[in-house]
Amino acid sequence: MKLPGNLRFTINEKLFLKDPESSDLGRKILKHSILMIDEIGFDAFTFKKLGECIGSNESSIYRYFENKHKLLLYLSSWYWSWVEYRMLFAIQNINDSKEKLHRVVYEVTCEVKDDIRTEYIDEAVLNRIIISEYSKAFLTKEVDTENKDGFFLVYKKVISLLANIIAEVNPEYPYSKSLASSVVVGALNQHFIKRHFKSITDFSEPDKNVASFYIQTLDKILL
Repeated sequence: MKLPGNLRFTINEKLFLKDPESSDLGRKILKHSILMIDEIGFDAFTFKKLGECIGSNESSIYRYFENKHKLLLYLSSWYWSWVEYRMLFAIQNINDSKEKLHRVVYEVTCEVKDDIRTEYIDEAVLNRIIISEYSKAFLTKEVDTENKDGFFLVYKKVISLLANIIAEVNPEYPYSKSLASSVVVGALNQHFIKRHFKSITDFSEPDKNVASFYIQTLDKILL
């Protein structure tokens, strides 16, 4: 699926001081922060290192983001907004509940490829960051306050969309939200295991993949 060239996501304004998508420098910050976090990890990532990479003063990055935690939350919100868009796009004009379930589960669990129409966001690399680093966005002492501020709203919308379709497929199933969140979080974990612990996963085999596993699992549970 290709995104329209002019597609923009609405990101919580409390996550940034200046909209990074509004300037060349801001877009460069997004592009290279994704690449750098993927290369060296979030713990080692600093605005000083990013500034050296893009040839800009560290202080100029702070004009966009208060700290690297807010930057990670911004990137996470962008990613889940993109996933939500793909899910909604996939079920346009689809009336069959089972087909809708299969399509949204695929979108939230499949291998991610870069969309060349988003020039400054490499979705495949951002997906690797979400898999490896996303827990650092919410495993903090401030998580409840940040949740009240709506920082995780899009992530919760993705889970709610899946939960609503689960309930549509089987209205008698009593754990639609828990099942939906288990699929989303579990898929991230399975992709991590696939990359780093191949001896304890079946997904190293070419004919098996995470998306098919979750589609088959939900069919057995709900149908």
